[in-house]
Amino acid sequence: MSEELIPETPEQETEENEAAEPIKQRKNGLYPGVSDELAENMKSGWADTELHGLEPIAQAAHTAARRAALSARFPGERLVIPAGNLKTRSNDTEYAFRASTEYAYLTGDQTQDGVLVLEPAGDSGHRATIYLLPRSNRENGEFWLDGQGELWVGRRHSLAEAEQLLGIPAKDVREIAAALAGATGPVRNVRGHDAAIEAALTDKVTAERDEELRVYLSEARLVKDAFEIAELQKACDATARGFEDVVRSLDKAEATSERFIEGTFFLRARIEGNDIGYGSICAAGPHATTLHWVRNDGAVRAGELLLLDAGVETNDLYTADVTRTLPINGTFSPLQRTIYDAVYEAQEAGIAAVKPGASFRDFHDASQRVLAEKLVEWGLLGDLSVDKVLELGLQRRWTLHGTGHMLGMDVHDCAVARTEAYVDGVLEPGVCLTVEPGLYFQADDLTVPEEYRGIGVRIEDDILVTEDGNRNLSDKLPRRADEVEAWMARLKG
Repeated sequence: MSEELIPETPEQETEENEAAEPIKQRKNGLYPGVSDELAENMKSGWADTELHGLEPIAQAAHTAARRAALSARFPGERLVIPAGNLKTRSNDTEYAFRASTEYAYLTGDQTQDGVLVLEPAGDSGHRATIYLLPRSNRENGEFWLDGQGELWVGRRHSLAEAEQLLGIPAKDVREIAAALAGATGPVRNVRGHDAAIEAALTDKVTAERDEELRVYLSEARLVKDAFEIAELQKACDATARGFEDVVRSLDKAEATSERFIEGTFFLRARIEGNDIGYGSICAAGPHATTLHWVRNDGAVRAGELLLLDAGVETNDLYTADVTRTLPINGTFSPLQRTIYDAVYEAQEAGIAAVKPGASFRDFHDASQRVLAEKLVEWGLLGDLSVDKVLELGLQRRWTLHGTGHMLGMDVHDCAVARTEAYVDGVLEPGVCLTVEPGLYFQADDLTVPEEYRGIGVRIEDDILVTEDGNRNLSDKLPRRADEVEAWMARLKG
């Protein structure tokens, strides 16, 4: 990584020079010295790169509809939705920026420091303004002396370009503090993304009112629109190709570690999308029994299983969430197949329960019953009946987790929705969720036969509720054991 311009002898910098230079980037405790001649030279000789006649982004009509719904929910109130800021990774390097879900959902923009403000406009609802950083100023040196100047981090859209793309009037975000300071009447803010915005609104908001806004925006995403469904399908299709990449490279993973699997999938995510939607779980052998195994530093051995839980996030920030459990050598052992088939049967029951009018909990209950039946059949729960096992929740020693969750811009989407709207809610067309039962026999679990220990199996697919049932968005990846083996054989050649 290259650094900003630093003079060879910074101690020679004078107080007079400092005063003459309005923009400085502190580096290692020093300010770079810049001659008047260089500063003057950098002001001119640059071509006009303003873009004209830009087409609106693909989801502009959808984001406008989302803002209209938000406006109708909170009439007469000023609403503030920040994108968030860069976060420091270490010293003077930052993590890659990812805009807040609420901001991206309402604008389609992914710009750091951006803020969407909906100001009350009487009978017409609200007037939306998006506050963004404009192009870097070349006259005062911001362009090249500021650490976030465009010379260092790349060109950004002008405010006029942003208006064309997003369909929202745009202003300089450096004006927002003054705009908010003069705000009157009720104000709501999505907290947790921009400390400066929160500080500016300290005396104007309450925690309860802000939480109501956040909950509304979470529940608004429960039912996906046509753009979102297409994005989720795109994410699932790219994810399927990522899984194929992994199967083709399993021999290299065996020669190295789970990290080869992680890197292989990440390459696909970056080629076809923005990133991975969450930390990939590349769990080989007994690591498959650890639900959130993201260290991905273990051995990959023939004869064991690989539990791969990964998803591509699209450039518009919609993520897939898919899991397949694969025999590393391409063939399930008899016991591995028995456990795998049980999980597959449980998933089939869960998927069948996903339909309009069904309770959200139905698919979980259907899957858990099948798994409890298998555990009783295998003699792992003594002489208890399946109903008694379910009543006491004893199957959870090996099933561990819920059978699914909402999916969208966040892998666990709609996470702050009210219980009555989500977990105790009813499914309707446009809802997208995961169905992901699993069985996990820990390596040190003395309550199961030794041959079970260290085996973990999960199968997960992304299911869209349709008018007449459901559609499996991730069905390009096989699920049945014999289909998995045949698929792997083709890919491994």
